[in-house]
Amino acid sequence: MIDLRSDTVSRPSAAMRQAMADAEVGDDVWGDDPTVAELERVTAELLGKDAAVFVPSGTQSNLCALMAHCQRGDEYIVGDNAHTYRYEAGGGAVLGSIQPQPVPILPDGRLDLDRVQAVIKPADHHFADSRLLCLENTHDGKVLPLDHQLEAAALAEANGLALHLDGARMWNAAVALGVAPREVAGPFDTVSVCLSKGLGAPVGSVLVGSAHLIERARKWRKMLGGGMRQSGVLAAAGLHAIEHNIERLADDHANAARLVDGLGRLDGVEVVGHATNMAFVRFPDGIGLARAVADDGLLIAEGRPVTRFVTHLDVSADDIETTIEIVAKHLAG
Repeated sequence: MIDLRSDTVSRPSAAMRQAMADAEVGDDVWGDDPTVAELERVTAELLGKDAAVFVPSGTQSNLCALMAHCQRGDEYIVGDNAHTYRYEAGGGAVLGSIQPQPVPILPDGRLDLDRVQAVIKPADHHFADSRLLCLENTHDGKVLPLDHQLEAAALAEANGLALHLDGARMWNAAVALGVAPREVAGPFDTVSVCLSKGLGAPVGSVLVGSAHLIERARKWRKMLGGGMRQSGVLAAAGLHAIEHNIERLADDHANAARLVDGLGRLDGVEVVGHATNMAFVRFPDGIGLARAVADDGLLIAEGRPVTRFVTHLDVSADDIETTIEIVAKHLAG
Protein backbone atom coordinates (compact mmCIF):
# COMPACT_ATOMS: atom_id res chain seq x y z
CA MET A 1 0.00 0.00 0.00
CA ILE A 2 1.02 3.58 -0.70
CA ASP A 3 -0.15 5.40 2.42
CA LEU A 4 -0.45 9.18 2.12
CA ARG A 5 -2.86 9.76 5.02
CA SER A 6 -0.17 11.16 7.34
CA ASP A 7 3.54 11.04 8.10
CA THR A 8 2.63 9.17 11.29
CA VAL A 9 2.01 5.94 9.35
CA SER A 10 5.64 5.13 8.50
CA ARG A 11 7.13 1.93 9.88
CA PRO A 12 10.53 1.50 11.53
CA SER A 13 13.23 0.35 9.16
CA ALA A 14 15.29 -2.78 9.70
CA ALA A 15 18.19 -0.65 10.96
CA MET A 16 15.91 1.16 13.41
CA ARG A 17 14.48 -2.13 14.66
CA GLN A 18 18.02 -3.41 15.18
CA ALA A 19 18.90 -0.29 17.18
CA MET A 20 15.85 -0.93 19.34
CA ALA A 21 16.80 -4.56 19.86
CA ASP A 22 20.34 -3.61 20.88
CA ALA A 23 19.32 -0.76 23.21
CA GLU A 24 20.78 -0.66 26.69
CA VAL A 25 17.92 -0.08 29.11
CA GLY A 26 17.16 0.72 32.72
CA ASP A 27 14.14 2.12 34.54
CA ASP A 28 13.44 5.62 33.29
CA VAL A 29 11.08 6.49 36.16
CA TRP A 30 14.05 5.92 38.44
CA GLY A 31 16.13 7.97 36.01
CA ASP A 32 18.56 5.21 35.13
CA ASP A 33 17.73 4.28 31.55
CA PRO A 34 20.92 5.28 29.72
CA THR A 35 19.39 5.32 26.24
CA VAL A 36 16.59 7.65 27.31
CA ALA A 37 19.16 9.89 29.00
CA GLU A 38 21.21 9.96 25.79
CA LEU A 39 18.17 10.83 23.67
CA GLU A 40 17.31 13.67 26.01
CA ARG A 41 20.90 14.95 26.03
CA VAL A 42 21.24 14.79 22.25
CA THR A 43 17.89 16.48 21.58
CA ALA A 44 18.51 19.27 24.09
CA GLU A 45 21.93 19.94 22.57
CA LEU A 46 20.59 19.81 19.02
CA LEU A 47 17.93 22.39 19.87
CA GLY A 48 20.19 24.58 22.01
CA LYS A 49 18.38 24.04 25.32
CA ASP A 50 19.54 22.98 28.77
CA ALA A 51 17.37 19.92 29.35
CA ALA A 52 14.82 17.57 27.82
CA VAL A 53 12.24 14.96 28.75
CA PHE A 54 11.12 12.02 26.61
CA VAL A 55 7.35 11.53 26.48
CA PRO A 56 5.02 9.08 24.71
CA SER A 57 3.28 11.58 22.42
CA GLY A 58 3.23 15.10 21.07
CA THR A 59 -0.09 15.73 22.77
CA GLN A 60 1.39 14.86 26.16
CA SER A 61 4.50 16.89 25.40
CA ASN A 62 2.47 20.02 24.66
CA LEU A 63 0.29 19.46 27.72
CA CYS A 64 3.33 19.04 29.98
CA ALA A 65 4.64 22.32 28.59
CA LEU A 66 1.36 24.14 29.21
CA MET A 67 1.22 22.88 32.78
CA ALA A 68 4.89 23.66 33.42
CA HIS A 69 4.34 27.28 32.35
CA CYS A 70 0.85 27.94 33.74
CA GLN A 71 -1.06 27.60 36.98
CA ARG A 72 -4.77 26.88 37.38
CA GLY A 73 -6.74 29.85 36.12
CA ASP A 74 -3.96 31.15 33.88
CA GLU A 75 -4.39 31.66 30.17
CA TYR A 76 -2.43 30.66 27.08
CA ILE A 77 -2.75 32.43 23.73
CA VAL A 78 -2.81 30.13 20.70
CA GLY A 79 -3.81 29.99 17.05
CA ASP A 80 -7.45 29.19 16.41
CA ASN A 81 -6.60 26.18 14.24
CA ALA A 82 -3.45 25.14 16.09
CA HIS A 83 -3.05 21.52 17.06
CA THR A 84 -2.54 22.41 20.72
CA TYR A 85 -5.90 24.17 20.81
CA ARG A 86 -8.06 22.21 18.39
CA TYR A 87 -6.82 18.63 18.20
CA GLU A 88 -5.59 17.72 21.68
CA ALA A 89 -8.97 17.07 23.32
CA GLY A 90 -8.91 20.29 25.35
CA GLY A 91 -6.31 18.87 27.72
CA GLY A 92 -4.98 22.23 28.83
CA ALA A 93 -8.45 23.30 29.99
CA VAL A 94 -9.65 19.93 31.28
CA LEU A 95 -6.53 18.70 33.06
CA GLY A 96 -4.61 21.93 33.66
CA SER A 97 -7.49 24.35 34.26
CA ILE A 98 -5.69 26.65 31.82
CA GLN A 99 -7.90 28.90 29.70
CA PRO A 100 -7.14 29.01 25.97
CA GLN A 101 -7.41 32.36 24.20
CA PRO A 102 -7.48 31.67 20.45
CA VAL A 103 -6.42 34.23 17.85
CA PRO A 104 -6.62 33.98 14.05
CA ILE A 105 -3.96 32.11 12.14
CA LEU A 106 -3.16 33.95 8.93
CA PRO A 107 -3.22 32.09 5.59
CA ASP A 108 0.56 31.68 5.62
CA GLY A 109 0.56 30.05 9.07
CA ARG A 110 1.65 33.09 11.09
CA LEU A 111 -0.28 34.46 14.03
CA ASP A 112 -1.79 37.92 13.77
CA LEU A 113 0.50 39.53 16.35
CA ASP A 114 -1.65 42.66 16.56
CA ARG A 115 -4.52 40.44 17.67
CA VAL A 116 -2.21 38.67 20.10
CA GLN A 117 -1.33 42.02 21.67
CA ALA A 118 -5.00 42.95 21.85
CA VAL A 119 -6.06 39.82 23.76
CA ILE A 120 -3.34 39.95 26.44
CA LYS A 121 -5.22 40.60 29.65
CA PRO A 122 -4.45 43.55 31.92
CA ALA A 123 -3.65 43.03 35.60
CA ASP A 124 -7.23 42.96 36.79
CA HIS A 125 -8.98 40.41 38.98
CA HIS A 126 -11.78 40.12 36.42
CA PHE A 127 -9.47 38.32 33.98
CA ALA A 128 -7.43 35.18 33.72
CA ASP A 129 -3.69 35.90 33.88
CA SER A 130 -2.08 35.73 30.42
CA ARG A 131 1.04 33.60 30.89
CA LEU A 132 2.01 31.88 27.66
CA LEU A 133 2.05 32.36 23.91
CA CYS A 134 2.07 29.21 21.75
CA LEU A 135 3.22 28.99 18.13
CA GLU A 136 3.19 26.03 15.75
CA ASN A 137 5.89 25.34 13.16
CA THR A 138 5.09 23.92 10.69
CA HIS A 139 1.35 24.60 10.51
CA ASP A 140 -0.42 22.61 7.76
CA GLY A 141 3.08 22.21 6.36
CA LYS A 142 3.68 25.96 6.24
CA VAL A 143 6.98 27.18 7.63
CA LEU A 144 7.01 30.16 9.98
CA PRO A 145 9.62 32.74 8.94
CA LEU A 146 12.39 33.13 11.50
CA ASP A 147 11.73 36.86 11.75
CA HIS A 148 8.09 36.17 12.68
CA GLN A 149 9.25 33.95 15.51
CA LEU A 150 11.57 36.70 16.72
CA GLU A 151 8.75 39.25 16.56
CA ALA A 152 6.54 36.92 18.58
CA ALA A 153 9.34 36.43 21.10
CA ALA A 154 9.81 40.19 21.47
CA LEU A 155 6.07 40.67 21.99
CA ALA A 156 6.01 37.88 24.58
CA GLU A 157 8.97 39.33 26.48
CA ALA A 158 7.51 42.82 26.47
CA ASN A 159 4.30 41.50 27.99
CA GLY A 160 5.77 39.06 30.50
CA LEU A 161 4.67 35.96 28.57
CA ALA A 162 6.58 32.72 28.17
CA LEU A 163 6.86 31.27 24.65
CA HIS A 164 6.20 27.66 23.62
CA LEU A 165 6.61 26.03 20.21
CA ASP A 166 4.58 23.06 19.10
CA GLY A 167 7.33 21.85 16.81
CA ALA A 168 5.86 18.48 15.89
CA ARG A 169 7.23 19.07 12.38
CA MET A 170 9.89 21.60 13.32
CA TRP A 171 12.45 19.33 11.65
CA ASN A 172 10.67 19.96 8.33
CA ALA A 173 10.81 23.70 8.97
CA ALA A 174 14.56 23.61 9.61
CA VAL A 175 15.22 21.61 6.45
CA ALA A 176 12.99 23.86 4.35
CA LEU A 177 14.72 26.98 5.70
CA GLY A 178 18.18 25.44 5.32
CA VAL A 179 19.12 26.21 8.92
CA ALA A 180 20.14 24.18 11.96
CA PRO A 181 17.22 23.03 14.15
CA ARG A 182 18.49 25.19 17.03
CA GLU A 183 17.87 28.31 14.93
CA VAL A 184 14.19 27.46 14.67
CA ALA A 185 14.02 26.52 18.36
CA GLY A 186 16.09 29.48 19.55
CA PRO A 187 13.47 32.08 20.60
CA PHE A 188 11.33 29.66 22.62
CA ASP A 189 11.32 28.81 26.31
CA THR A 190 10.06 25.32 25.54
CA VAL A 191 9.86 23.33 22.32
CA SER A 192 8.06 20.05 21.64
CA VAL A 193 9.39 17.93 18.79
CA CYS A 194 7.97 14.67 17.45
CA LEU A 195 10.06 11.65 16.58
CA SER A 196 7.15 9.67 15.13
CA LYS A 197 6.18 11.88 12.20
CA GLY A 198 8.72 12.74 9.51
CA LEU A 199 11.60 11.11 11.38
CA GLY A 200 9.92 7.72 11.29
CA ALA A 201 10.22 6.48 14.88
CA PRO A 202 7.30 4.32 16.04
CA VAL A 203 6.45 6.49 19.04
CA GLY A 204 7.61 9.43 21.11
CA SER A 205 8.23 13.14 21.41
CA VAL A 206 10.77 15.22 23.32
CA LEU A 207 10.13 18.44 25.22
CA VAL A 208 13.14 20.73 25.66
CA GLY A 209 13.69 23.87 27.70
CA SER A 210 15.40 25.15 30.82
CA ALA A 211 16.31 22.70 33.57
CA HIS A 212 13.67 24.24 35.85
CA LEU A 213 10.84 23.99 33.33
CA ILE A 214 11.76 20.47 32.28
CA GLU A 215 11.84 19.31 35.90
CA ARG A 216 8.31 20.65 36.30
CA ALA A 217 7.28 18.97 33.04
CA ARG A 218 8.76 15.68 34.23
CA LYS A 219 6.46 15.78 37.28
CA TRP A 220 3.44 16.44 35.05
CA ARG A 221 4.52 13.58 32.77
CA LYS A 222 4.34 11.25 35.76
CA MET A 223 0.92 12.55 36.80
CA LEU A 224 -0.38 12.17 33.25
CA GLY A 225 0.72 8.55 33.08
CA GLY A 226 3.71 9.13 30.84
CA GLY A 227 6.37 7.70 33.12
CA MET A 228 7.73 4.65 31.28
CA ARG A 229 10.11 1.98 32.50
CA GLN A 230 12.52 0.29 30.06
CA SER A 231 11.75 2.93 27.48
CA GLY A 232 15.28 2.92 26.13
CA VAL A 233 13.90 0.51 23.53
CA LEU A 234 11.78 3.38 22.22
CA ALA A 235 14.43 6.04 22.80
CA ALA A 236 16.84 4.03 20.64
CA ALA A 237 14.43 4.42 17.74
CA GLY A 238 14.36 8.17 18.39
CA LEU A 239 18.16 8.39 18.43
CA HIS A 240 18.36 6.47 15.17
CA ALA A 241 15.73 8.77 13.66
CA ILE A 242 17.58 11.94 14.68
CA GLU A 243 20.89 10.61 13.37
CA HIS A 244 19.62 9.34 10.02
CA ASN A 245 16.30 10.92 9.07
CA ILE A 246 16.46 14.70 9.42
CA GLU A 247 18.28 15.69 6.24
CA ARG A 248 16.29 13.21 4.17
CA LEU A 249 13.12 15.22 4.89
CA ALA A 250 14.11 17.18 1.79
CA ASP A 251 13.12 14.08 -0.21
CA ASP A 252 9.62 14.23 1.28
CA HIS A 253 9.35 17.90 0.34
CA ALA A 254 10.44 17.12 -3.21
CA ASN A 255 7.93 14.28 -3.45
CA ALA A 256 5.11 16.53 -2.25
CA ALA A 257 6.04 19.07 -4.93
CA ARG A 258 6.09 16.28 -7.52
CA LEU A 259 2.66 15.14 -6.37
CA VAL A 260 1.24 18.66 -6.59
CA ASP A 261 2.61 19.08 -10.10
CA GLY A 262 1.11 15.79 -11.29
CA LEU A 263 -2.29 16.14 -9.65
CA GLY A 264 -2.54 19.75 -10.76
CA ARG A 265 -2.37 18.61 -14.39
CA LEU A 266 -5.49 16.46 -14.06
CA ASP A 267 -8.80 17.84 -15.25
CA GLY A 268 -11.05 19.02 -12.45
CA VAL A 269 -8.36 18.92 -9.76
CA GLU A 270 -7.57 22.08 -7.83
CA VAL A 271 -4.45 22.32 -5.69
CA VAL A 272 -5.48 24.62 -2.85
CA GLY A 273 -2.29 24.43 -0.81
CA HIS A 274 1.19 22.96 -0.72
CA ALA A 275 4.06 23.35 1.72
CA THR A 276 6.93 21.10 2.83
CA ASN A 277 5.54 17.53 2.91
CA MET A 278 1.83 18.35 2.62
CA ALA A 279 -0.49 18.92 -0.30
CA PHE A 280 -4.15 19.97 -0.11
CA VAL A 281 -6.30 19.11 -3.11
CA ARG A 282 -9.93 19.65 -4.04
CA PHE A 283 -11.43 17.05 -6.36
CA PRO A 284 -14.53 17.62 -8.52
CA ASP A 285 -17.79 18.04 -6.61
CA GLY A 286 -19.28 14.84 -5.33
CA ILE A 287 -16.22 12.67 -5.90
CA GLY A 288 -14.96 10.76 -2.91
CA LEU A 289 -11.85 8.80 -3.79
CA ALA A 290 -10.65 7.20 -0.58
CA ARG A 291 -12.58 3.94 -0.79
CA ALA A 292 -12.14 3.57 -4.54
CA VAL A 293 -8.39 4.11 -4.67
CA ALA A 294 -7.79 1.77 -1.71
CA ASP A 295 -8.65 -1.14 -4.00
CA ASP A 296 -5.69 -0.09 -6.15
CA GLY A 297 -3.30 0.07 -3.19
CA LEU A 298 -3.51 3.77 -2.32
CA LEU A 299 -4.57 5.03 1.11
CA ILE A 300 -5.72 8.64 1.45
CA ALA A 301 -7.84 10.35 4.09
CA GLU A 302 -11.27 11.20 2.74
CA GLY A 303 -11.54 14.94 2.44
CA ARG A 304 -14.69 16.93 1.83
CA PRO A 305 -14.10 19.38 0.34
CA VAL A 306 -10.29 19.24 0.61
CA THR A 307 -8.10 16.12 0.77
CA ARG A 308 -4.71 16.26 2.50
CA PHE A 309 -1.81 14.22 1.13
CA VAL A 310 1.29 13.80 3.32
CA THR A 311 4.59 12.39 2.09
CA HIS A 312 7.05 10.54 4.34
CA LEU A 313 10.01 8.18 4.32
CA ASP A 314 7.95 5.16 3.20
CA VAL A 315 6.86 6.98 0.03
CA SER A 316 9.23 7.01 -2.94
CA ALA A 317 9.30 9.08 -6.11
CA ASP A 318 7.96 6.04 -7.96
CA ASP A 319 5.10 5.85 -5.46
CA ILE A 320 4.21 9.43 -6.31
CA GLU A 321 3.98 8.60 -10.00
CA THR A 322 1.82 5.59 -9.19
CA THR A 323 -0.42 7.76 -7.00
CA ILE A 324 -0.97 10.23 -9.84
CA GLU A 325 -1.83 7.37 -12.20
CA ILE A 326 -4.31 5.83 -9.75
CA VAL A 327 -6.06 9.14 -9.12
CA ALA A 328 -6.19 9.90 -12.86
CA LYS A 329 -7.76 6.50 -13.52
CA HIS A 330 -10.56 7.05 -11.03
CA LEU A 331 -11.24 10.61 -12.09
CA ALA A 332 -11.59 9.38 -15.67
CA GLY A 333 -14.34 7.08 -14.44
